Amino acid sequence: MTDQDILARIKQLVDDEHALRAKATAGEIDPVAERKQLAELEVMLDQAWDLLRQRRARIGSGESPDETGMRSPREVEGYLQ
Repeated sequence: MTDQDILARIKQLVDDEHALRAKATAGEIDPVAERKQLAELEVMLDQAWDLLRQRRARIGSGESPDETGMRSPREVEGYLQ
């Protein structure tokens, strides 16, 4: 997976989030279902951004970015800001 692949995935997830919010605004989706789906999208976005940051850090330190991997939702969501 390349940085461009990851960025395309991020764009798709953001588009999905916008579509979900539009459905919610139009009353086409139950608020409980909307919150659940938004939470899932947010985790996937966090994972994608984390992977991109890992790759860029490895490139910056002269290492191969291809040796990075997607971290688990638990690990990514457990980071302290």
